[in-house]
Amino acid sequence: MMLKDSFAEAGAFDTLRKVSEIGYNAVEISQIPMTPENVAELDRAQSELGMDVASLSVMMEKPVGRPGESLKDDFEKIVDDAKRLDTNLLRIGMLPFPAMKSIDAVVDFAKETNSYAERLAEHGISLYYHNHHIEFAKFNGKYMLDIINENSPAMGLEIDVHWVQRGGLDPVRTLEKYAGRTAMVHLKDYRIGALAEEAFGMLDTGDFAGFMTEFKNVVQFAEVGEGNLDFASIVPAAEAAGAQYLLVEQDELYGRTVWEALQTSHDNLVAMGFKDRF
Repeated sequence: MMLKDSFAEAGAFDTLRKVSEIGYNAVEISQIPMTPENVAELDRAQSELGMDVASLSVMMEKPVGRPGESLKDDFEKIVDDAKRLDTNLLRIGMLPFPAMKSIDAVVDFAKETNSYAERLAEHGISLYYHNHHIEFAKFNGKYMLDIINENSPAMGLEIDVHWVQRGGLDPVRTLEKYAGRTAMVHLKDYRIGALAEEAFGMLDTGDFAGFMTEFKNVVQFAEVGEGNLDFASIVPAAEAAGAQYLLVEQDELYGRTVWEALQTSHDNLVAMGFKDRF
């Protein structure tokens, strides 16, 4: 997802060559059109660069105006691409917007994904669900994520530790809770940013409501090691939970380039003692 602009401008192979030069040896494919050209370049990156395609992103239905494969419409192609790229992990990146309307809609989504997870298992492919913060809303004392799990036992989890923190939970304890169901973990830091100059201008003009909106929204995504999450504990917890891949991600860059952000995350993880994970 971080590299989609580079994929569009430089192509998949040259993008992954630069990723490899930083020190990353695996990549998750998300928000990238799986055209024959892109699939061929991903295949080439595997053979020539040793780049491991950790997982491919899929959706239940194709949203308007966004690239992506739909399990409803592209099931056979998804399976073929996964086999060509030697990955047995697929992931659903977020809860579909229609499923956010009610907990009944969430249950329907979970049951439908479970049926696809069972079909994919027949091809040796596993399906996983990536959380945001919304899944930690409670319904009758139970987290939405647990309701999804109960209704989709054939589907595993991809835990995003930033969104766990933003949802008010502790990443390490959450990884421990879902041990055995978690094949992938997103390493994404959580930072409290500075108030923008414009916010103080709002105070000067008497716009107190506007200032308070800025005050409440100072949480930022951060390069791994540049925020407040305890990755020295999170990485071992992820591995103990059974994660096969720990994937660096940053949703917003705040003026930095994607290459600067990826380099910083890499260097910080190496400095923490995780060089051998790359």
